[in-house]
Amino acid sequence: MKILVAEDDPLTRQGLCEVLESEGYHVIAAANGREAVRLFQDQRPDFVCLDIMMPQSSGYEACRSIRNLNPQTPVIFISAKSEEIDRLVGFDLGADDFIAKPFSVREVLARVRAVARRCLAEASADVTEFTMGDLTVYPAELRARRGDVTIDLSPRDVSILQLLSEHRGRALDRHTIFNHAWGEDHFPNSRTLDQHISQLRKRVEPDPKNPVLIRTVHGVGYRYE
Repeated sequence: MKILVAEDDPLTRQGLCEVLESEGYHVIAAANGREAVRLFQDQRPDFVCLDIMMPQSSGYEACRSIRNLNPQTPVIFISAKSEEIDRLVGFDLGADDFIAKPFSVREVLARVRAVARRCLAEASADVTEFTMGDLTVYPAELRARRGDVTIDLSPRDVSILQLLSEHRGRALDRHTIFNHAWGEDHFPNSRTLDQHISQLRKRVEPDPKNPVLIRTVHGVGYRYE
């Protein structure tokens, strides 16, 4: 899932991007409202996080433009302008949520995750669930279940598992998996993928040291038997 973050403060922008990327989201960033609208037009993100007080077009103006381009794209305002009138203006423009600064990282992730579930449900309406061995994956919920145990997944986790499941028995090279889960505008990085697979195995494999769902194919990539 691709998220557009528009924030004029460099440290806040970097922090938001790092937190969201650590959860498996594909993040693009803008430093002002005008750039945010341009990136939205060019890259069509799945949803948007906007600051309000930005140069070269405010977050309000950017939201209005984004809503005109695509009324369905969810928008979250993250701003120090948190008086009731500010929130009401944001909601009147079509914002889906409003987070006041200073914000909690856990709160931002929880709210973004809720929006991500709804977006993924719409994008994956034809795939309500799929199984890998004794694991059942529910893409729209960003969750998997094994027996009575529920496992939380990131959008990138679901993307990787679904790709492997759709190509069962076939060894997929690292480049293919990386581009599918991270997007083609990210430079392929085998180390990043291997580290992510290692963490994913800890969540979904009964015995991560002896994986049965995500098998390594040396010199190639990974395969689901």
